[in-house]
Amino acid sequence: MIRFLFRLLSTVALAAAVVMAVLDATRTVAASAPVLTPLAASWGAASPDTMEAVRQFVVAKVHPLAWDPIFLWVLALPGFVVFAALSLLLYAIGRKPARRSGKFAYEGG
Repeated sequence: MIRFLFRLLSTVALAAAVVMAVLDATRTVAASAPVLTPLAASWGAASPDTMEAVRQFVVAKVHPLAWDPIFLWVLALPGFVVFAALSLLLYAIGRKPARRSGKFAYEGG
């Protein structure tokens, strides 16, 4: 059940990455120059209140240094890169383990 949840979240993150990549590709074609929208710009346009709430939570509960160098660096990356990496990580966590039967056993012959 937990593996299924991780794979489902991986699929949702991959869908978000594809949507963000298509938006950037559309803007790139329209501008005739590469356009890579940072995650902070996308998040700020969609829901600035939640971005501020996450900032306050990280500064208060985790550590102020976790926000400034780490989170701001991640938020400066293109959104599709962040969501694609998150999708890969969640898929790796939720993947089914490889079968081990027959690997070291004598198979005859």
